[in-house]
This record gives sequence, structure tokens and C-alpha cells, in this order.
Amino acid sequence: MPAAEPQVTLVQHTERPDEVIAAAARLCYAADTEGLFEGAAQDAHDLVARLARMGHHSPLEHASFTFYLEGVSRALTHQLVRHRIASYSQRSQRYVAHDSFDYVVPPELAGRTVQVNGRAVDAVEYFEETMALIAERYAALNDALGRTGESSNQDARYVLPNACETKIFVTMNARELLHFFAERLCRRAQWEIRRVADMMLARVRPVAPATFQDAGPKCVRLGHCPEGKLTCGRYVEMIRIYRVADRETSP
Repeated sequence: MPAAEPQVTLVQHTERPDEVIAAAARLCYAADTEGLFEGAAQDAHDLVARLARMGHHSPLEHASFTFYLEGVSRALTHQLVRHRIASYSQRSQRYVAHDSFDYVVPPELAGRTVQVNGRAVDAVEYFEETMALIAERYAALNDALGRTGESSNQDARYVLPNACETKIFVTMNARELLHFFAERLCRRAQWEIRRVADMMLARVRPVAPATFQDAGPKCVRLGHCPEGKLTCGRYVEMIRIYRVADRETSP
């Protein structure tokens, strides 16, 4: 049962998403709809950037993006599906047996020890031993339930951990994706979903550079950190990392 590493694939997306969003925005103000889909890419880029400044976000909903995530934990997907303006298809623990499952190891365990019967045990090794024990118990329970597939899997799965690796398809429109990035790229977000959100942003920026030019934690959009006493104190760094214009003009 090897430790899992996240992989993010942008499966498909609206063709020319920046141009589609720009056309939808033009329609809102167009007395004459001739040439609605015409115009240079730079014109679309400028218009989409202006939409963000105006707070006119509804045209963003006409562009959608589908991702395939694997090597992620159930702990991550429990957070992910809270973003409700989205579509999800996840590998089932009911229809798929998990006698031998991959799992995600929290990196903070590295270099730490666990006290076991008066001796120090490497925390990562202890975690991995726990995963192996759970797999054994899962298999034993599935056998006790008759190993009948769906009906035994659905009860044996109760012992599976949040660390269990899973795979999931995710589709979001651009507006919801920007909200997802704002929340999950914040330094206060949980480390695994923040890591995956960074990978998702890296996949969509090349195909929709105008839409996602200022995507990042919510402080990037707001111009300040809204977390008060809970701030990470790294606002300037977040601007440098995520705001494209600032990054391109930095020495």
C-alpha cells in the first residue's frame, strides 16, 4: 500500500473560455448583436479584466472546467464537495473493494516520533503500520460479511480511514472555481486541498489567462487579509505569488 501523491488533469474545458465570457458580457449591453463573437483575444482579455473590477461576475458562469483528481485522500474530498455549485463523480467504496488501498501521509509527521510502550517510534512508520492494520481488518470484516461485493463492501468500509486514496471528477464553472481558489488557496486552508488547488490553478491559467489572472487566496481579490487575528501575516507574499501583473513586473 504505497503512499499516494496527487495528480491533477484538466480533462476538458469550454473552448476559448475568455472569449466566451467576453461575448456573454457584450450581449448584456449590445443593442446590435452582429459581431458578438468577433474581436481580438486582447479585447476579450481586457473586457474580462474589466468585469472583475466591475463585479459583473455572471458571464463567468458560461465557461466550465472538468478535472480528474487522483492520489488524493477522502479527507480532501470531504472538503471539496462542500463547494456545492459543482458536479462530482467519485470512485465508490461500496462498489469497489479496498482490501489494499493507497493512502495519503500528512507531511507534518516526517521527523516526529510516537511513544509506544516506552519507546520512540518514527511517526511515519507508525502511520504506515496503522494503514496496514486497517487494511487487514477491512479484509477480515469483508470476509466475515460473506465477501459478497457491494453488500459486504458497504459495511466493511466503515473502518476505512480518511487517509484512504480516492479518485474524483470535478466540474466547476469559472465563477465557482474562482471562489474555490479564494477559499482553498488561503494559507489557513488545510494543506492537502491547498496543494491540489494550486495544481488546478496551474492547469487553468494557460487556457483562460484573463479569467484567472488574479485568481488566488481571497486577500488577493480584496486587497487585504480578512482573517483578522487569524491572519497568516503573509499578504505581501501572496500578492507576489498569485497576482499575475505583480509577478510579471517584479524584479
